[in-house]
Amino acid sequence: MPWTRDEMAARAAQELRDGMYVNLGIGLPTCVADFVPDGLKVYFESENGLLGLGPSPTVDEVDPDLQNAGGETTTFIPGASAFSSADGFAMIRGGHIDLAILGGLEVSETGDLANWTVPGQFVSGMGGAMDLVVGARRVVVLMDHLNKRGEPKLRRETRLPLTGRRVVSRVVTDLGVLDVTPQGFRLVERAPGVTLEDLRARTDAAVLLPGTPADAQDARSRVRRVR
Repeated sequence: MPWTRDEMAARAAQELRDGMYVNLGIGLPTCVADFVPDGLKVYFESENGLLGLGPSPTVDEVDPDLQNAGGETTTFIPGASAFSSADGFAMIRGGHIDLAILGGLEVSETGDLANWTVPGQFVSGMGGAMDLVVGARRVVVLMDHLNKRGEPKLRRETRLPLTGRRVVSRVVTDLGVLDVTPQGFRLVERAPGVTLEDLRARTDAAVLLPGTPADAQDARSRVRRVR
C-alpha cells in the first residue's frame, strides 16, 4: 500500500540530522516538524523571519500572530527567535540552510524542479522556492508520485515552468524514496506492498536498483556547496 501523508512526512523526517538548520516548504512538508525523531535537535527556519519552529499547535497553543511562511499557525521551541523577512532570506541566500524539504509538481531525472505554478492557474508568487533550491545545501522533495490526473510527476524532462535546474538530491513520494543520480532515479526504499513494477509503471523515467553503476556517483553529488 502507498504511504499515507503522515507516513510520507515521517519518512521525510528521517532525512533530518542533529543540529541541522532546515526550511520546510508549504503544504505537506510543514508536517515534517511533527515527526522529528526523539533526541534530535533541529532548527526549523521560515523565510518570513522565524527560527526555531516547533510542531503544529494544539487547540490550546494556537497563537494567530505566530505563523509560518505558508500562513499556518505554528509553535516555537525554547530559544526561538523572530526577525525580519529580509534576514530570513539572508539566511537562505547566505548558504546557512542545511536542508530544504519542499513540495513539488514535477521532478526530472536530472534533478530539475518545477514546484511553483501550473500555466493558466493563478498564483500569488513563487515565494522562497527559487532562493531555497540554490541556497540550501541539500534539497529533498516530498510529493505524491502521480498528479491529480494520474500522470507521473517523476519525469525524464519537466513540462512545467522550472524553479531550478539540477537542484534535487532525493524525492520522497507515497510510493517510495528515490535518489537523483547522473544515470537517473535510483531506488532507495519502497513503501510496503509497492513493487518495483508499480514504481516503474508510474514513473516517466528509468528507475535504477541499488548496485547499478549509478551507485558509483550517488545522490551525494547533488549536495550543493554554497560558497
